[in-house]
This record gives sequence, C-alpha cells and structure tokens, in this order.
Amino acid sequence: MIQIRSLKIGAGMPKICVPIVGGSQAQIWEKAQEVTKECVDLVEWRADYFEEIDDLEKSVQTAEQLRRIIGKLPLLFTFRTAKEGGERPVSWETYERLLLRMAESGFTDLMDVETFRGYDRGTYPLKQWNVADRCNQPVQQLIGKLQEKVTVIGSYHDFSGTPSQEEMVSRLLFMSDMGADIPKLAVMPQEREDVIRLMAATSFVDRLLPDKPVITMSMGALGAVSRLAGESFGSAVTFGCMGAPSAPGQLEVKELRRSLELLHTENEESR
Repeated sequence: MIQIRSLKIGAGMPKICVPIVGGSQAQIWEKAQEVTKECVDLVEWRADYFEEIDDLEKSVQTAEQLRRIIGKLPLLFTFRTAKEGGERPVSWETYERLLLRMAESGFTDLMDVETFRGYDRGTYPLKQWNVADRCNQPVQQLIGKLQEKVTVIGSYHDFSGTPSQEEMVSRLLFMSDMGADIPKLAVMPQEREDVIRLMAATSFVDRLLPDKPVITMSMGALGAVSRLAGESFGSAVTFGCMGAPSAPGQLEVKELRRSLELLHTENEESR
C-alpha cells in the first residue's frame, strides 16, 4: 500500500483515475473543472495531447492551475509516447527533461515512466530484460531522481496483443526491480483467454509484491472486465473516462463507480 496525500493505493476498492486530455490550457482546465464534480480518486494529465508541451514553463503553469482546480486530489503526470500508444514520438533527452521539470515543479504527485525505454529497438526475449543492462541505466537514474519528489509508476503498454503469462509476470517484476513504486501493465486481448492470462499474471505478482501496488488492464471491450474486477485479482487502480476515452475500453466514471462498489460489497459479504 502506498499513500498519496490522503489516498491509499493498494488498499480496499480499486481507485478510480480519470485522464484529462486537451490540446490547449483552456481545454485542460475546463475538463479539470468537470472532473472535480464526479467522485474520482485521482486525476491523470495526459500531457502528450497538450499542443504546447515543448514549452516547459507553460507546461508547469498548466500543472499549477490544474493543482488549484483539483485541490487535494492526487495528480498523475503522464507523457505517453507514440511507441506505447501516445500522441507523439519524443527523444529520450526531451522526455527526461520534461519529467524532471514537472516533478521539480511540486504540482504533481505521481509520474508515469515508460520503464522499457532502454530497449528502444526491436523485441527483446525474457532473458534479455536485465536491470543491469547498460541501456537501462538512464531509465533507472531518471526513476531515482523523480522519486525524490514524486511517486513513480513504471509502465508498459502493448496495443498489438497479450503476451504469455510468463512474459507479463516478467515485465511487471522488471519494472519493480527497476525501482518503480507501482508497476503498470496494459495489454490488448484478441480472445477471452488473453484476459484470463492477464488477471492470472496480476494475481501472481500481487502475491510476490505484497507491499507494492500493481496496476494492470486488458484493453478494449473484450478486456473491460479487468477494469472492474481489480479488487478480486490484485489491480489497485482503474481508469475511467468522462466523454471520449483516452484508451480503448475505458468505462464512463459513474458506471465504473457503481460497478466497483457493487463488486466491493459482494467481496465483503463473501469474506
């Protein structure tokens, strides 16, 4: 369990995070006003949608106003790169500079780091994912620097399919070994068995890392159940939407809250 402000991630019902996407400051701030009217637990700013993200001081200004609007809600800063389903490609140097500046601003509580950025060419088999690999040193160093200011979510997204259960377990443990406070994995199912494998991998890692929350999801309509049943198999946060989703399969936040509360009640009664 990790506490961010008054929010305990990894305890009880999965926490609901709503992403904010917008090309301009006005759009971002307007969406933030809407989010505060709903019962959400934390807010994610998907900064890869922001048209002026290359202007670091304007980005800090945007985060400062976001903080004022959302008040005590924790704020997660995410720049999702094109390689992992985001809006634009970015060099490592630019990515690193942006994340460090936003962490130093003091306006964010959590930071998403694409933990496999060291492996930026091709597909690597399990035996080649080694924390000690030289290519991973910049990522490890970034995670360490960020943790002086924020909680780090290590992430990996696969929009092409769902790896084997062994690979998903390996990726989650790799992110933990790289120093991430919260490992996060999102995959795309092609059949029902893919969703089952994702939930089984999550449950296994949840037992291996009892003191570290894990976030997983199977995307798209086929994987929607994984966004609801996290309390049963070990995923600590689920992502909902207000309006257009920022990822395939996100559920509307009111519907998501009702479903989570119903499942939570059922789980409590079965104990």
